[in-house]
Amino acid sequence: MKIITIRNFSGLACRVFAVLAIFMTFSVQKVQAGNFSVQAIEVQPVNGVFAFPESSFQDGKAKHFQYKASPNLWIRFFIVKSLDGKIRAAFDACDVCFSAKKGYVQQGQNMICINCGLKFRTDKINETRGGCNPSPLTRKIQNGQVLVSLNDVMSGARFFQ
Repeated sequence: MKIITIRNFSGLACRVFAVLAIFMTFSVQKVQAGNFSVQAIEVQPVNGVFAFPESSFQDGKAKHFQYKASPNLWIRFFIVKSLDGKIRAAFDACDVCFSAKKGYVQQGQNMICINCGLKFRTDKINETRGGCNPSPLTRKIQNGQVLVSLNDVMSGARFFQ
């Protein structure tokens, strides 16, 4: 039988405290990031513009991005090339379900609201607004780049607060 000394106990207490601190750090980060299950790439604007190579969307798969606007505000959006060949962009949120902070996942040519399960064709993104449709994000294609302005991204901050 091992006798627990004060020295052993304090070492054990330090290890338990360290594990709890790590767990709490990850828990807080998860809460701040919302309930999003789709991974997003953190991006930073250059001279007030987010620029992405147009070629990176040729596979038709939605790419999710997030911008850290402040210590407690991450703004998420996605870009996808739809079946009709247009590159489209939207916030990873809608007018109805944004407070759940779950966003969208792609399934074939549809974006699915993770909160309510409604499906939206990718060729209707930026065309149809309101309700559970992905909230449109202005983008332009120029010199082989998909450009999204920081001001346009910031206009969606209300969805992520």
